[in-house]
Amino acid sequence: MTRTLQTEHPPDICLMLRVHGEQRWLVSKVIPAVRQLEEQSAIEPDELAPALAYLEVLWLEAGLRAAETDAAAEKLRPPGGVPPTVLEEKAERYAAAVRRLRQAVDKRVRTLTAPAAETAGDASGA
Repeated sequence: MTRTLQTEHPPDICLMLRVHGEQRWLVSKVIPAVRQLEEQSAIEPDELAPALAYLEVLWLEAGLRAAETDAAAEKLRPPGGVPPTVLEEKAERYAAAVRRLRQAVDKRVRTLTAPAAETAGDASGA
């Protein structure tokens, strides 16, 4: 019988690990897929639907990672107004940077995955 080792990291380390994982997912998986779709000339028309479906799956996973990051950020600051440590401040800044990256990527993903009717309606001014 194999047992898994349960490790509880301090909140600052936990946040750093979650943020790093989310950032790597966005940079190594989601952004390359977004770029490829934005350069649609490189994609054959019959490959567009599967590429969009793949992006949606990547984005769902990114959402799960974001939720884990946000949950870890919530645990970072205990109530009581204790001043943050240097590592806590760095973890918060790293998390804020990744949240900005997440928001920028979200706009690009929404643009690419918007239904064609909405996109056509927006372009016609309706």
